[in-house]
Amino acid sequence: MSGRDLFCEPRRIRRGAALTLVFASVLVAGAATGSFSDSDRKTEAGTPRSTSARHHEEVTDAAARAMADGKSPMEAAARAVSRSGDRWGAVYSQGDYEEFEEALDGQYTGVGLWARRERDGRIEVTRVRTGSPAAAAGIREGDRLRTVDGAKVDGRPVTEVVSLLRGDADDADAGTKVSLGLERGTRTWSRTLRRARLSTDSVTVSRLTGDVTMIKVDAFTKGVGDAVRSAVGRAGRAGIVLDLRGNSGGLVTEAVTAASAFLDGGLVATYDVNGAQRALHADSGGDTTSPLVALVDGGTMSAAELLTGALQDRGRAVVVGSRTFGKGSVQMPSRLPDGSVAELTVGHYRTPAGRSVDGRGITPDLEADKESLQRAETVLSGLGDPS
Repeated sequence: MSGRDLFCEPRRIRRGAALTLVFASVLVAGAATGSFSDSDRKTEAGTPRSTSARHHEEVTDAAARAMADGKSPMEAAARAVSRSGDRWGAVYSQGDYEEFEEALDGQYTGVGLWARRERDGRIEVTRVRTGSPAAAAGIREGDRLRTVDGAKVDGRPVTEVVSLLRGDADDADAGTKVSLGLERGTRTWSRTLRRARLSTDSVTVSRLTGDVTMIKVDAFTKGVGDAVRSAVGRAGRAGIVLDLRGNSGGLVTEAVTAASAFLDGGLVATYDVNGAQRALHADSGGDTTSPLVALVDGGTMSAAELLTGALQDRGRAVVVGSRTFGKGSVQMPSRLPDGSVAELTVGHYRTPAGRSVDGRGITPDLEADKESLQRAETVLSGLGDPS
């Protein structure tokens, strides 16, 4: 298991209160970002209300009644969501939702290190961001993280360690201090760092053997689509591996922009919001000739599945790996009286061929587990040079 302090799931996810996305898609965050018009958010007078619209009204009413009675609107809304049977429905505190919005902007507060828990329970630093507080403190890949603010971290889930690094319990801001106990070989030492406002690196580009370009996309935050298009423009002619393993989703608009890097227009996905059908289309002018393999696994979710399904259905990529997560529903948030946010499912999206992803995931063209990257390189060598 691995994790990083540059972005952390909202606290309700870390508590295990609900299984949901690390990132809200633009459909999920539509009300907050203005992506939905009023007609999308409200049922017109005289028209039948959908089940989701009724659930939305029930949750909002429950919150309003609780507030009038001097009780917690957030707790009341959470109970109403639970009763609704909406497995993706959830309620965020105002602070948690702000974390969501920050994540969508590709921003975070932390010290700039990645970590993983080894089999013996030790927490090991796997990467340090250049120019970050962790880098300035001399922390290196392979160092062992022993304590955070005096609390021992051995044996803890990485998500808890991430929470300590970020200072989530105190809603720590940039500039606040965090003390780390570290170990390197036989040396042990402590460093006090100041958290900083940093930006995510959601796209990593590297070269594999034979001039193959690998584009690793961790999440679809703002700007990722253009970053993918730029990487495709610089890629070698030997082919591209688009690594979407562990990609927990993000902004659907960014996923569509990424799809535009590989498609010359056409359908990317369809979706419905309270019964109203919508379609998402790629821009024209993408690279349709370079050999392409998409790597996926059980951590490939939502917007990443939308992109995978489009490339697979359109015959643009060979998909290699294991079945994806299966999160193909659309959520819409709304503010509750105390500033918290209720998020309820309002529809589902489908691939260009009409396949539903929710609860099913996407089956790769070639099943592979640990050797998936090697299989991808083999596939690319078989596809050959487009010239």
